[in-house]
Amino acid sequence: MIKQAIEKSWQVFRASLPITVGILMIISLLNAFLKDWYAKIFVGSPLIDPLIGALAGSVSFGIPITSYIVGGELLLQGVSLLAITAFIMAWATVGVAMLPLEAMYLGKRFAFLRNGINFIFSIIIAILTIYTLNILNGI
Repeated sequence: MIKQAIEKSWQVFRASLPITVGILMIISLLNAFLKDWYAKIFVGSPLIDPLIGALAGSVSFGIPITSYIVGGELLLQGVSLLAITAFIMAWATVGVAMLPLEAMYLGKRFAFLRNGINFIFSIIIAILTIYTLNILNGI
């Protein structure tokens, strides 16, 4: 029973490996291209910047530790903490680039629903986080 499970897992892994490598290469190229544009796309609006941050984070998709580095650079360039928080949340939870792979293995409905909910909540959580931070700084 365990041997069959291992064999099946290996088959699934081998089948998804080329797609995964391709997606990761696209993400790397896209992140390298977008890195210089991040600070330029934010307009300074507390209403629009979280949306832009969440969109940029969704497209950029990566591991959280690298998002903190990008977030720190954006902060140094004058991007609002609200936008950066939405960016980091979406970066870690929304994966537009991984959507085809996720849809293939988990179903289109689930993949779109999960990514949509995470996108919306990345904005909501960013707003609540900064609101809470402002309250705590006022105490």
